[in-house]
Amino acid sequence: MGVFERYLSVWVGLSIIAGVALGLWQPDVFQTIANLEIAHVNIVVAVFIWVMIYPMMVQIDFSAIKDVGKNPKGLVLTVVVNWLIKPFTMAALGWLFFNGLFADLVDPTSAQEYIAGMILLGVAPCTAMVFIWSQLTKGDANYTLVQVSVNDVIMIFAFAPISALLLGVSDIQVPWETLLISVVLYVLLPLVAGIITRKKLNSANSKADNGKSLEQFLAAMKPWSVIGLLATVVLLFGFQAETIVSDPLTIGLIAIPLMIQTYGIFLIVFIAAKLMKLPHKIAGPACLIGTSNFFELAVAVAISLFGLHSGAALATVVGVLVEVPVMLSLVYIINKSKHLFK
Repeated sequence: MGVFERYLSVWVGLSIIAGVALGLWQPDVFQTIANLEIAHVNIVVAVFIWVMIYPMMVQIDFSAIKDVGKNPKGLVLTVVVNWLIKPFTMAALGWLFFNGLFADLVDPTSAQEYIAGMILLGVAPCTAMVFIWSQLTKGDANYTLVQVSVNDVIMIFAFAPISALLLGVSDIQVPWETLLISVVLYVLLPLVAGIITRKKLNSANSKADNGKSLEQFLAAMKPWSVIGLLATVVLLFGFQAETIVSDPLTIGLIAIPLMIQTYGIFLIVFIAAKLMKLPHKIAGPACLIGTSNFFELAVAVAISLFGLHSGAALATVVGVLVEVPVMLSLVYIINKSKHLFK
């Protein structure tokens, strides 16, 4: 493990501090960057996420993807947790905290909007960041791609009706542009680039007859993958620097049930993966796919339904801020528990 990965939590912590500091110092610069978006998908963030996941796409061996069908249990676990458990536990926690435990701390209108934002996060499983989490746990790159792809297909059909059911809204307008562009930017383009790169490197291996070109390329790309993650963290926290500083109590109140949800879902998937006797390289990504969120889609729908400055939009943004530090802690747990899986 290189110096970047060994001290990743330190780099992320410094990136969070740097993002907030830079966002307060140069808010206009971050606002300009924030405006560079298509259908609520920020182009600069997309580039950094692309840098993160491209090395993992190079690792994908399409000749081995057919083997995923020989061990479908990990895929079944991911689907069940993402679509039959996670949205409903998120809604339950939102109602418990903002209609119950925190009822005296927030006004009723804001409380309902916070709950709505949490629900939108719960119904939007991760598409992009999960690739970097899988890589950090040495997950099966081929299996992770299939898990993400299946989730994306299900999301097309299930996002609107589940959101409508839990929000009590009869007509959810899904921003299909956001969904489509995100999948293209975060999955399709880096996947195509990875396929082309791998093909060329394998061709170079055959000519050189040493088999080292691919391994050398992946080793050289590893630091760039982490740099992409850190740059993304700086931008995300820079975008929300003023909100973090001006209203820390509300941020904290929203973060509490979101963190409980994340660790709770992780525990459910972790125990289930153990009972199902999944190998570590499949169990790890399955745990992380179930706990992370497709925040671009959640933010876009929250803004569309409730407005840019609504409590729902704020809740989805808090989900973004909480996700990276929490997911790193889960990566650490997975890596330390390798001996528990076959």
